[in-house]
Formats: sequence, structure tokens, C-alpha cells
Amino acid sequence: MELDAIQQQLLEAVAGLHRIPTGAYNIRANGKSAGRNSTEHIDIVPKEDGSGIDIIIKPGTKNESVHMPVVLSQTGLTEVVYNDFHIGDDCDVTIIAGCGIHNGGDASSRHDGIHRFFVGKNAKIKYVEKHYGSGDGKGERIMNPQTIVEIDEGGYMEMDTVQIKGVDSTDRKTEAVLKAGAKLVVMERLMTHGTQSAVSEFKVDLEGEDSGANIVSRSVARDESSQVFISKINGNNKCSGHSECDAIIMGNAKISAIPEITANNPDSALIHEAAIGKIAGDQIIKLMTLGLTEAEAEEQIVNGFLK
Repeated sequence: MELDAIQQQLLEAVAGLHRIPTGAYNIRANGKSAGRNSTEHIDIVPKEDGSGIDIIIKPGTKNESVHMPVVLSQTGLTEVVYNDFHIGDDCDVTIIAGCGIHNGGDASSRHDGIHRFFVGKNAKIKYVEKHYGSGDGKGERIMNPQTIVEIDEGGYMEMDTVQIKGVDSTDRKTEAVLKAGAKLVVMERLMTHGTQSAVSEFKVDLEGEDSGANIVSRSVARDESSQVFISKINGNNKCSGHSECDAIIMGNAKISAIPEITANNPDSALIHEAAIGKIAGDQIIKLMTLGLTEAEAEEQIVNGFLK
């Protein structure tokens, strides 16, 4: 695997990698594979049409990880990648993905990643995804991730998604269907600044008895940026669902929160919460009494909020 200095910096930012990881991995750089490794229990197979890969995790695989980062440093590059994750029954694995774009030119660079997860019975998966942009070019850094999830009986999926710097435009879509006893937990952390825009949309169908979903989004919008948060939870059986959007607005930013819950069964218990507001003045004053400037106090509050 040969990466230049910029690509190595992106790789560290989105996946925390300083060197080739142990275990299974697929590293993509500027539209091509830069490194790939399968293990005894995890196979990574390129799709025949070259549009992406299949990740096949054998039943019973536990305490293993898969690294799936994408880095772009070529100005004007646009790509769409389809990755399918087949997680066998009774697995317990961690998948670390993410995308970093460095754009130092005038043309837009864009990565659209479509990830489909087929989570087996009683399987447990943690999915970590971080998006990051850098570069002083005029060209936009665009990322449009789409996540499609099917969780079989008793399965569990935890999603931890982060986007806090450098992405000019993003349209994030997550769809999930849960069978009996399946659980989905999502923590999204998002920050926009300048004239950036972000749309984040969730749609969850709770089909099975005792299925459940907990979707939490924390975001900060600064300057002239804009954000839209959409959450739809459909309770189609005895189930529980919770959706929460908690946002800080600063400068001349705009934020919309559009939660929707639909109960199609009398035993479905659904809750939605949404709160948007600016940083409280007494919080800033308290930190300033400790010696921080107003700007430093704001930064401390924002960083703590997004942790």
C-alpha cells in the first residue's frame, strides 16, 4: 500500500490509522484499491462490475474488526461505491469506515458511498463512520453516504457517525428494517460552518415484536450554514422507538428538525424530541471567569456538546 502524505493524513483523520491495520481491511484511495486483506473469518470480495466490494463475516465470528476507509486527494474526482456487509448469525464485530476528501483545486470532489448491512440472528455489530474534509481549493468537498440496514431476529447494531470539519455538502440517508427483538442505536454528531449544508434523514421500520430503535443527533450549525434533520419511525408491531435532535445554532445559521413517528400497532411506544437553541450566556460567563476568552469559552462548550 503506497499513499502520499495527504492521503496518509486523511487516513489518520477518518480511521485513526498510522499504519496498515491488523485483521481484515479494504483501503480505497482516489477511486482505486490501495490495500486489501481477508482473514480466516472475514472475506472481502470485489464485485464483478468493479462498483464496490462484498464483506462476508462468517457465523460466530467474535472480537474481530474490519477497516473500510476511503480517501480522495484528486481534485474533480467523483465516485459511487456500493459495499454490502453480510454479517452471519451470532457474530460480534466492529466495522470502521469513513471518508476523507482533500481538495486543493477548483473542481468539486465527491464520494457517494452506499453501504448495505444484512445482520444475522443474534449478531452484534458496531459501525463507526467519520467524514472529514480539508484543502484550501475553491472546489467543493461533497459526501453523500447512504446506509441500508436489515437486522434479523435478536440482532443488534450500533452506529456512531461523526462529521465535524470540512465537508461542504452532505446528504445522509439511513434506512432500517428490524425483525423481532432486533435493536438499532444511532449516535450522530455533526458540525457545519461557513456556507456548508447538511441533510440527515432516518427512516426506521420496526416490524418485529419487541424490536427497538434509539436515534440521537447532536449538531452545531455556525456562520451561514444550514442543516435539516429528518427522522421517521414506524411502529408496526409491539415495539419501542425514540428519536432525539439536539442542536446548537450560532451566527446566521439555519436548522430544521422534522421528527415523525407513526404507530400502526396499539403496543408500539414511540417518542420524539427536538431542541434547537443558542449557547446560554451564563455558561460563557462562567468559563470566562476561569480565564477563557469568549471565543475560547464557546469552543469549549461546542467541543463538550459534540463528544
